[in-house]
Amino acid sequence: MASDFSRSAPEQKGGVATISKTRTRRPTQYKVLLHNDDFTAMDFVVDVLIQFFDKDVTEATRIMLLVHHTGLGVCGVYPRDIAETKVSEVSEYARASGYPLRCSMEPQ
Repeated sequence: MASDFSRSAPEQKGGVATISKTRTRRPTQYKVLLHNDDFTAMDFVVDVLIQFFDKDVTEATRIMLLVHHTGLGVCGVYPRDIAETKVSEVSEYARASGYPLRCSMEPQ
């Protein structure tokens, strides 16, 4: 059975044996968000969700409608480096396609 503690050999300090415990933490996760605008085509948003976030058509459509109706939708949750890459890729793809689609990230 694995535990969150790893034990090292006892250290001698002033005649008293001590055991060092190291606790590893999971990296902070970040939500990647899409923001609604009045110009980006709904089909393009669905395409982005399928292409960059590995969503199926049904899930991509659900997220697109959430973005459309509430102004914001979560595409996925990732470690910081991956979230930054996804935001950058989506933003570049949208600009190259002529859309002002905004993609951002925030800590979960």
